[in-house]
Amino acid sequence: MSQEALKPAPAITLRPSTEADIPAIHAIYEQAVLHGTGTFETEVPDLAEMTRRRAEVLGRALPWLVAEQDGEVTGYAYANYFRPRMAYRFCLEDSIYLSPAAQGKGVGKLLLAELMARCEAAGARQMLAVIGDAQNKGSIGVHTSLGFEHTGVLKSAGWKFGRWLDVVLMQRQLGPGDTNSPA
Repeated sequence: MSQEALKPAPAITLRPSTEADIPAIHAIYEQAVLHGTGTFETEVPDLAEMTRRRAEVLGRALPWLVAEQDGEVTGYAYANYFRPRMAYRFCLEDSIYLSPAAQGKGVGKLLLAELMARCEAAGARQMLAVIGDAQNKGSIGVHTSLGFEHTGVLKSAGWKFGRWLDVVLMQRQLGPGDTNSPA
């Protein structure tokens, strides 16, 4: 074995995102929009829109995290209300995006586990995964490994790259879930 093969992988740091991370977040999302089916967006939002989206999440006192390795942002995750109506405020939807180099290396699982812990600490009771493309085995597998259960499929809900795509719905209770009042 070469000395390079024996070197441990650089540590992954999870931390709250900052304004300075927006270009890296944008680049990761651009890749997902242009080449992936995990998001059903077909036009890449600009930096100002990504900044606005992050500010909306943080304005709700919800987490927007990044994974960093060797000083480079390799992924990000955030939670937001599942729907904008206030009755949904305890039910959050997660979003996780990784650079191609970070995919399949456990970064998504680390981000999701930390996101869940922070959302639970913030009082969330349910977390939903709305997974674009029923063939997105990586996202489905990460969510399953962290206790999410399959709750449904929206058949042919999106049209991207010349084909119909299903949406997989998964859900996990956080903290006491629905066993008592959140107030």
